[in-house]
Amino acid sequence: MKTGKRRAATALAPGEIAGNFTRGVVATALLTAVQERWAAGTAPPSRRKVVRYALQGGTALAAGAAAADALRARDYATALLAVAAGSAGVLVVEHLLNSRGADAPDIEESRLG
Repeated sequence: MKTGKRRAATALAPGEIAGNFTRGVVATALLTAVQERWAAGTAPPSRRKVVRYALQGGTALAAGAAAADALRARDYATALLAVAAGSAGVLVVEHLLNSRGADAPDIEESRLG
């Protein structure tokens, strides 16, 4: 039977999570605000869309970094929890900040509904 010391899992410090979130927010906001801005005939993205994408990008990056650190420490439960929390965070932001009128084209209903 193997008897060895199990390596202690090290979680990300709150400052590291906040730093990763901030990096994701800034990077995604810049990409959203600049991409397709100079394409002919397109309007710049709405501020709401930029904020929504930025918050989702920050959440995804922070969750991804936490999951990667947990996997490196072979702490699979924490990695799974980080991915689940990140997915939930992205979905919450999508639900709270997605307004059909601002970003999505109108969809006309057929006469059947």
